[in-house]
Amino acid sequence: MLLSDARAASERAELGSDAVDIGDLVLVSVDDHVIEPRDMFEGRVPARYADRAPRIETNERGHEFWVYEGRVLPNIGLGAVAGRPNTEWGFEPARFDEMRSGCYVVDDRVRDMDIAGVMASLCFPTFPTISGALFTFHGDRDVSEVMVRAYNDWHLEDWAGAHPDRFIPMGILPLWDPALAAGEVRRLADRGCRAVTIPQHINAYGQPPWQDPHWDPLWGACVELGTVVNVHIGTGGGVAVPSDLTSYLAYNVMVANDTPRFASDLMFSRVIQHFPGLTIALSEGGIGWIPFLLERLEDTYSRQRAWTGDDLGPGFTPTDVYRRNFVSCFIRDRFGIENRHHIGVETIAWELDYPHSDSSWPDAPEQLLAQLAGCTDDEIDAICWRNAARVFGYDAVDRLGRDACTVAALRGGLDAVDLDAPKVDAGRAPMAGQEPITYGDMKVRMASVLSGGVDG
Repeated sequence: MLLSDARAASERAELGSDAVDIGDLVLVSVDDHVIEPRDMFEGRVPARYADRAPRIETNERGHEFWVYEGRVLPNIGLGAVAGRPNTEWGFEPARFDEMRSGCYVVDDRVRDMDIAGVMASLCFPTFPTISGALFTFHGDRDVSEVMVRAYNDWHLEDWAGAHPDRFIPMGILPLWDPALAAGEVRRLADRGCRAVTIPQHINAYGQPPWQDPHWDPLWGACVELGTVVNVHIGTGGGVAVPSDLTSYLAYNVMVANDTPRFASDLMFSRVIQHFPGLTIALSEGGIGWIPFLLERLEDTYSRQRAWTGDDLGPGFTPTDVYRRNFVSCFIRDRFGIENRHHIGVETIAWELDYPHSDSSWPDAPEQLLAQLAGCTDDEIDAICWRNAARVFGYDAVDRLGRDACTVAALRGGLDAVDLDAPKVDAGRAPMAGQEPITYGDMKVRMASVLSGGVDG
């Protein structure tokens, strides 16, 4: 497949009464993912810990896995499907040579960003889990502390640091100790990184819940340094699934439903009350649900707080607090955009989600512009990049000039571009007419491949 004329910078789409040129868009994605390369820990771990660093191993069937302290961590196929038709998607671990190189080679990632017209990207981890919690729930503490720092150094130097104008750096934290976590927030900030990822429900990983004063040193450091706390869907320690007979498609929807639960939990918590300057990005949670949640929060707060003791501050409503403390993130969400004024345009940011199965790569601008019908030019700029730049302190567009950062500028140097991923064996996913995959099937299939059992 080649970059088609339909994706050229000159394409136009109708937004209300005005024609908006796709090529004039500036795009900053606040949620993408890196598939960590196999050599990322080489030279970054003290000699006495070198043999305990995470490493790639290959089983007898040729599947490649990360291994850390005896725990097997596959590169799940759905986490690296950029360029692959959905008929080839599946749960099996992927080999690096089965992935598009933009998943794990930073120079190739930037080229894939150019293809999609994306100026900058914030990238979540993969094998340490999206929230970086692997090192919290697994491994000796002294070893895991070394690995957290090594991971962050790799991300700052070899990933985001390789193209500093094209990435918003983000770190992981040692979340078994609030003082250590606060210290890592400070170390990251000293190196120009003011974004971290944490899980939705830390108590699912054997730690006190976020509302516990135990975590005050972490929140204090984030507020002091202006560090954004990114909370991605699927990081709550497991979604409550009704049964193993639940369809995998239903499970996939349920994962996003945990975001309003998390937002409600924090809204009426001491965290927000004691740290009103905290900024929380709700990554990949979508935005269409926010108007209903805000209405529910407003109604509940006004009717119930007299006896529950909740207090958001003099004159503050839940909507005020949401717009002050939360960032809303979406990939495709036409209903949410239609209701942007109920949400707060200033809270909305866009995400590409490369290379995951929800991603809009490579025709992200075309997909996004179709979502933005009725938005003004100022609203489009706010949603596509200005809100992200303000929240994360990203200044490259202002420094380099807007014209150098548009979809047209980034795509302009590209000729015939290959959009495919390397070929893999067919039959990874059920075909039409077969029984749908259930949540139970997913668990069985994953257990099979992790143990080196049957394929597919």
